[in-house]
Amino acid sequence: MLLIRSHIFLFASMFFSCFLSCQNSGSTNTTTNQTIKNTTMPNSFQKSEEEWKKTLSPEQYYILRQKGTERPGTGEYNHHNEAGTYACAGCGTELFTSEQKFDSHCGWPSFDNNIAGGERVKQIADYSHGMIRTEILCAACGGHLGHIFDDGPTATGQRYCVNSISIKFIPKK
Repeated sequence: MLLIRSHIFLFASMFFSCFLSCQNSGSTNTTTNQTIKNTTMPNSFQKSEEEWKKTLSPEQYYILRQKGTERPGTGEYNHHNEAGTYACAGCGTELFTSEQKFDSHCGWPSFDNNIAGGERVKQIADYSHGMIRTEILCAACGGHLGHIFDDGPTATGQRYCVNSISIKFIPKK
């Protein structure tokens, strides 16, 4: 009986670890709830939550304003390879280019940097769900994009793990 319980516990632990691997890999920041990198673009704007609810779909509102997460592997841009730019779905600020995108096999679109080398994406410490992570937000409107990890395969070593719902694609002309 003890052996069966041990196997069940081991299986459950392995399943839980695999499920959270994309969300918790690479980041070991131990600072308190403070801004890690707070860069705001010059023409930032604010809307009331009622205005956001009127301009965003319910799914966009959940991700961008309530810091939700889409299910892994379900996002429109996860396996998207067209040339162009990815902008914030909330305010239209261009955030990432297709040249910065790579396939991380984590279930969400991944980028190794953002446009302007960091000026368009704000980073803050995130201790939600019992994890230590770095949340990424649109610097212009404060919309939740996803998280950044220090396990990217490119020269930057970064992996911006982004919800497809929080961005929109603008094809290259």
